[in-house]
Amino acid sequence: MTGIKLGVLVSGGGTNLQAITDSIERGKIKGEVSVVISSNERAYALKRAEKHGIPGVYINRNNFKTQKEYEEHMITVLKAYDVDLVLLAGFMKVLSPVFIAEFRNRIMNIHPALIPAFSGMGFYGSRVHKAVLEYGVKVTGATVHFVDEGADTGPIILQEVVPVLDDDTVDSLAARVLEVEHKIFPEAVRLYSEGKLVIKGRRVLIKNGK
Repeated sequence: MTGIKLGVLVSGGGTNLQAITDSIERGKIKGEVSVVISSNERAYALKRAEKHGIPGVYINRNNFKTQKEYEEHMITVLKAYDVDLVLLAGFMKVLSPVFIAEFRNRIMNIHPALIPAFSGMGFYGSRVHKAVLEYGVKVTGATVHFVDEGADTGPIILQEVVPVLDDDTVDSLAARVLEVEHKIFPEAVRLYSEGKLVIKGRRVLIKNGK
C-alpha cells in the first residue's frame, strides 16, 4: 500500500489504534500501520494488531541497562519499518530528548483533556477525568498535539470540547471523551498524511482550513 507509514506505540487496550486502522480501512487515511510497539507484553493492542495483520513488537524496558539503549532499540525497529509518523496511543512511557530529536515534528500524542488544562506530569488515564470532576469545570475534551521534550507541551493540532454533566462519573466522562479521541486522532493523521499541517512556533496551521 502506498501512502504514509505509521508506527504506533501502545501500552494498553489500543482503542485509538483501532480507530486509526478503521480509518485506514475505510479509505480516510491513505497509508498503513507498519508496526505496533508495546511496552506491555499483555497489552490487548497487540491482539488488535494481529487481527489486522500488523506486525506487533513487545519491547521490555527491563532488558536494557539504560533508557537510551531502550529508546535506541525502538528507533531501530521504527526505522526498519520505514515509519514516517509515530503515534502515541496510550503509551505509558516518557520519551527522552534522544527519541524526540530522531522524529522531530513526526510524533503525535492524544491527551484526554483540553491542553494546557489538566495536563503535564501525573495527568494520564482516569487521573485526568478525576481531576476535571474535582475542579468543577463545565467543559473538558481531547487534544491531539505534536510531542516535544516536555510533558503535553508540544504544538496543538486539534482539540474538541466535551461538556461535563452534573451526574458525570469518572467512567461516564472518560467514555464520552474517548469517543472524541477516536474522531480527532485519525483526523489529525489524515491532515498530516495529506501535507496540510504547518508548524509555526507554537501554532499548527491547517492548509485550506480542513
